[in-house]
Amino acid sequence: MYKVANASEYLVITGVGISDIKLAKKAWVLPGQSCTVFDISPVNYTFEVQAMSAEKLPFILPAVFTIGPRVDDNTSLLKYAKLISPYDKLSHHVKELVQGVIEGETRVLAASMTMEEIFKGTKAFKQEVFEKVQLELNQFGLLIYNANVKQLVDVPGHEYFSYLGQKTQMEAVNQAKVDVSEAKMKGEIGAKLREGQTLQNAAKIDAETKIISTQRQGEGKKEEIRVKTEVKVYENQREAEMAEADAELAKKKARWFMEAQVAEVEATKAVARREAELQMEVERMNALTSTEKLKAEFLSKASVEYETKVQEANWELYRKQKAAEAILYEKEREAQAQKAAADAAFYYRQQVAEGELYAKRKEAEGLTLLAHAQGVYLRTLLDALGGNYSALRDYMMINSGMFQEIGKINAEAVRGLNPKISIWTNGGDAAGGGGGDAMKEVSGIYRMLPQLFKTVHEQTGILPPAWMGTLPESKPPATTTD
Repeated sequence: MYKVANASEYLVITGVGISDIKLAKKAWVLPGQSCTVFDISPVNYTFEVQAMSAEKLPFILPAVFTIGPRVDDNTSLLKYAKLISPYDKLSHHVKELVQGVIEGETRVLAASMTMEEIFKGTKAFKQEVFEKVQLELNQFGLLIYNANVKQLVDVPGHEYFSYLGQKTQMEAVNQAKVDVSEAKMKGEIGAKLREGQTLQNAAKIDAETKIISTQRQGEGKKEEIRVKTEVKVYENQREAEMAEADAELAKKKARWFMEAQVAEVEATKAVARREAELQMEVERMNALTSTEKLKAEFLSKASVEYETKVQEANWELYRKQKAAEAILYEKEREAQAQKAAADAAFYYRQQVAEGELYAKRKEAEGLTLLAHAQGVYLRTLLDALGGNYSALRDYMMINSGMFQEIGKINAEAVRGLNPKISIWTNGGDAAGGGGGDAMKEVSGIYRMLPQLFKTVHEQTGILPPAWMGTLPESKPPATTTD
């Protein structure tokens, strides 16, 4: 039959023709196949996790997690279909599974943080919990769509947060009182400061106004007196005849003139005093200017001397550095030369050793080939002699001149020792009616061989070969001569 899942559902098909499971939104369900529908909509899980900080302070962490299967990953959907979909997502089994993961990771993370870090860094703590829980839920194919961590709550009997709130509240109240007192103090000080500045500025302005007013009045009276004086001089010149009549007027004018002169003198003195003040200000500014100029000159001179000393020190340092670099370069070159010489000597020795090794190897190979050839040679002789080892030994001794070497050794041993020499004969000079001198010598050699073999046997332990004869059983008569 043909089945179609809803928008928030998936079909899980197992059975004939499907190795594991098959996920689909719509599909044909064939005979021998089983189809199950599971919902992928997320579910809210509310928990109150009891945890303990690094200072062993317990607290309750209310949290709400919105969890559902990961729909953007086929592998995660397969895990969810195998592990979670057989149960109702609101069942006690699924809730315990999710709660166990969340509580475990939250407790582990809280145990590594202090209460202050948890309380102040709630956002970071929430992110850490989110990441740790998500890492564990990945193996079930679940995804955290949203995680809301509420305000931390005290465990009954451990009122840490309530005491912390009271402490914060009292600190805020005390700080507010301090701020109010500081504001009042600043206000009173500012008011007094402004009043003093106002009085000072007003007095300064009044004094400057009086000085300027006096100066202006003095100038006006001076000009007026000058004009009147000129007029009076002209009148006196023209009205000499009216002098007596105008004597009283002249006295009054004299008094007025005197007052005018006093005012003029006062104005002149005020002007002179002002000029002195201005001159003093000018002199002070000149003195400051001279002082600054001298400071600038001395500072410039000191700066130049400092720069000169710095340049000289830098040059000396540079010279020493270059000298040290030159010495270091020479040492490096010498070290490189020594290393090259050592490498060359090592290479020479290595080549010599390799040559000696090659010669020894070739010599060993030659000895091996020689031994192999001798082995073949001896094996061939032994085969030719019918496997008689004694005959082979006797042949090798005769062929190698062993007896001649023994004779030479014995002769060298007895040289200069005045030895006693034994000559063995058979007791007669003729054997069988004569046969010539040559045959006599040959017969003498043959008669001597048994005694010679016996002597060799006594000295070396070597027996003569069977084809050459045997040792005599009894000692024949012999003639000994010096």
